[in-house]
Amino acid sequence: MLKQRVLTALVLVPLVIWSIFGGHALAFVLLSGAIVTVGAWEWARLMEWSQVMQVGYALFLLASMMPLATPACFHGHQYLFFLAVPGWLWALRQVINYPEPGVWQHPWVLPVLGWGLLVPSWLALIDLNAMSPWWLMYLLLLVWGADTGAYFAGRAWGHRKLAPDVSPGKTVEGLLGGLSLTLVVMMAVGWFRHLQGERLLAFIGISLLTVLASVLGDLLESMFKRYRGIKDSGGIFPGHGGALDRIDSLTAAAPIFMAGWLLAGGF
Repeated sequence: MLKQRVLTALVLVPLVIWSIFGGHALAFVLLSGAIVTVGAWEWARLMEWSQVMQVGYALFLLASMMPLATPACFHGHQYLFFLAVPGWLWALRQVINYPEPGVWQHPWVLPVLGWGLLVPSWLALIDLNAMSPWWLMYLLLLVWGADTGAYFAGRAWGHRKLAPDVSPGKTVEGLLGGLSLTLVVMMAVGWFRHLQGERLLAFIGISLLTVLASVLGDLLESMFKRYRGIKDSGGIFPGHGGALDRIDSLTAAAPIFMAGWLLAGGF
């Protein structure tokens, strides 16, 4: 399993970096859009829809998100980032209360929730890339750093469960390890950007909230998978599971970071 994960990462990570810095403006839009569309198909699978309905849902999501990415809708779709904040506070409550029944268990809620998870995060990613590929890489480093730090700290010192009913493998020590590693990244970027005083505090605060949101995004998908009794959302990435398994943290981290960025006026 570890060998598969490493081999897949050796292919996937360079592809993502090329799409961001390769000089083709649409490369990242198309690659990320394709991954999100696969994620929509996997979400329909989590809803236990038929194969035809799974494809239909993926195509519907693709058709609905493309117009929002046009310049004419640029300022309009930014409201979705602020709407994501109360949405993820609601998600936190659902994760904390699991396995108690939640409104998300109603069939009519899940298609709307899938759209709310995937579309705002995709728009946030392409907005960041349009502003600066380096800021997009910063966001990715926060998410990857949180995951990597949690993995190694959890293996070395983890024993207090973070959310045992949702994801038994996650620990408080792992969370602290992820926060510690990403804090190094935050401080390095803050120093490079010559941020001081209130600006530095705002930057660190938004970044920390982004990291915590990434953990929540992971936990929310884990909750749905546990409810449905499956381990992975799919198998498109050997050793890594499905598209949703790779972008679950970004579904929360990306819109939260963009909401903070817009409130702060950028850095």
